[in-house]
Order: sequence, then structure tokens, then C-alpha cells
Amino acid sequence: MSSSSSVSKESVLKALSQIQDPDLGKDIVSLGFVKNLVLDGGKVSFTIELTTPACPVKESFKEQANSLVSTIEGVESVSVEMTSSVAAANPFDNQNAVPGVKNIIAVSSGKGGVGKSTVAVNLACALHQLGAMVGILDADVYGPNVPLMMGLQGNPKMVEKKIIPLSVRGIQVMSMGFLVAEDQPVIWRGPMLHSAMRQFLHDVLWGDLDYLIVDLPPGTGDAQLSLAQQTHLMGAVIVTTPQAVSVLDVRKAIGMFQQVSVPVLGIVENMAGLIVRGEYEGNLSKLVADGPEGKVEAQLSDGKFELHLDLFGTGGGDRIAKAYDLPILGRIPLDPALRAGGDKGSPVTLDHPDSPVAKSFIEVAQALAAKVSTANLSAT
Repeated sequence: MSSSSSVSKESVLKALSQIQDPDLGKDIVSLGFVKNLVLDGGKVSFTIELTTPACPVKESFKEQANSLVSTIEGVESVSVEMTSSVAAANPFDNQNAVPGVKNIIAVSSGKGGVGKSTVAVNLACALHQLGAMVGILDADVYGPNVPLMMGLQGNPKMVEKKIIPLSVRGIQVMSMGFLVAEDQPVIWRGPMLHSAMRQFLHDVLWGDLDYLIVDLPPGTGDAQLSLAQQTHLMGAVIVTTPQAVSVLDVRKAIGMFQQVSVPVLGIVENMAGLIVRGEYEGNLSKLVADGPEGKVEAQLSDGKFELHLDLFGTGGGDRIAKAYDLPILGRIPLDPALRAGGDKGSPVTLDHPDSPVAKSFIEVAQALAAKVSTANLSAT
């Protein structure tokens, strides 16, 4: 007959060391994820502290831990608590660190019209949905769209010469759109933009944030250079569409970040096809539509059809990823709900989290969080 006295911390840790983190390439014991291990007779309890709440294998880790420890002789019950503590990027210059902000991530594109702001807003919302503390800095001084997309209006308050960002659903937001009238143009030269960027970073009370997502304007101009000079960027996410014209300009954006020593964390391919869903009656054996590059046949099943149309071509993200040895963080399909949410100030990732497009952003957020965790671990 087994005895609870045979259970030891060593046997529990040995069992847990079989769980490998797929992104970090080590087991959770050697990574220091296992904490607060308590033995009470045959009762075992412990905490697994991950490097991000956005970990895509969080539930898998919990299931594996429960199963492995339960097989140890003498164990009667297992209690596993899952927590997270996001690692902070190591700034090269501590004077440029933004107080309380662990990781600053730029979202950029080589050209306008690719949905960069839509990606930035919904990426931030997805990270928040996964449990992270998140802020959004709208760095597009000349065309700030984040206030509209987040449904925010008003003027930030000041406390001891510091700006209090506006907040919606627990997400901190700062934008030039809060400081000027909607129809008032911002006509600034480079030095003024440089000063504003520093104020948005260092004179805003961001609080404790795991991730600050910075929505940069299109191109490779003053805003990008100012951001790279004013603080330590964890890295950049590049947004493209599948078409060749977008890919051409993305190369310039990647080149710019490389020149200022900011790592590119990956590619998000936006507008990656339109999915049309509907129903049909009767015995339908085939449904064919005219696509932008030829005939497209729909998938038929149980009175429903699904048609995939590549309105902006295919393969753009893959070509960039291959050329620069970068990962595809995810592909975001065209979806009317995405546009409608941005226009109404109700991001689809928050308001319709179970929709296919929201799930695409969740996958991007998880992939990005994994890249950040890996980069921070390798820097220590």
C-alpha cells in the first residue's frame, strides 16, 4: 500500500521537469516557473508562473502538471495555480526607460492603407483579453485614429505636471487626438514632433504596463526615428497586405528598424482574404464565383457554403518572412465587423471575442507575447 510520506519535493520537481516550454526550449523547472511548492501529506499544491498571460499553452501546462504529479506514488490530490509575470526588456539606457512600462512595441508599416491602426488597436485589445496590462500610444500625430477606434473623447487631466492617459475597459490610451479639435490640422516640423513624442512617453503616467503598443504613422520618417531615440523599443511588428505594392514598402520599413537597431518581431498579414458564408437550399453540387485571379469554388456542407476570395492576392507576407527570416505572427482576414467596430469605437476583439477575426487577433497576440518572452529571456 502506498504511503503519503513517500512524496517529496524532489519527486514532484522531477515529474514537472518533463514539461517543456516550446518557445523557450527548456523545462519549466529549470526556467524557474514552478513556485510555492507545498506538500501536506498526500496533498500537493504549487504555482506555475509563466512569462506572459498570453501563453498559448497555459491550459496544456496545467493539464500536464496535474497528470504528471498525480502519478507519483502517495499523491492524493494536486492543486495547480497558473499565474504570470511579464519580463521587462533590458533598456540600453536607463534614462530612456518609461517608468512602469515593461515592453514597448511599435506597430509599423511602410505605407498607408494597410490597416495598421486597426491591427494596433485590436492587438492591444487581444493582449488585454488574455490578461495583460496594456496601453496604446497613438504616435500618428498628423492623423490620429485611435480615439475614434477606441470610442474615446475628452481631454487628459494633469497631475503634478504629468498627463493622465484616458482609459477604456482597463486599457490606457494617449493620443494627439485628445489635445486638438477633430478638424484642426497639426502642422509641425520634425523638432516639434520629437518633443511631443518625448512628452507622450515620459510625461504620461502610464502606470504598470506589461505592453505599450505604439501605433506609428506610415512610412519611415520623424516619428519612427524619434521613438527609437527617445526610449528602448522591445521590437517592432510590421503590418502588410498580401499584394506586391505593400510588400515593396514593407522592405523599407524593415530596413529602417534595422538601421536604428530595433528588432523586428514578426509580420502581420492584414486583409488576408475575404470569407463569404451563406446558406443554400436543394441539392447543390458546386458553387463557383469569379475571383480576382480566376474562378473560385466554394466549400459546401450541410446546406451552408464558405467562399474564400483573395481580393488582395496571396503570398506577400510569406515573401517578406522568407526574405528577412522573420516569423508570420498571423493573418487577419477581411471582415465587415472589423471595419464597423473601428468606426463605432467598439473593437471587434473586445465586443465579439468569439468571432473568427477576433480569434485571429488572439493568435497574433499569443505569438507576439511568445516572441517578447523569448527575446527577454535570451537577453538576461
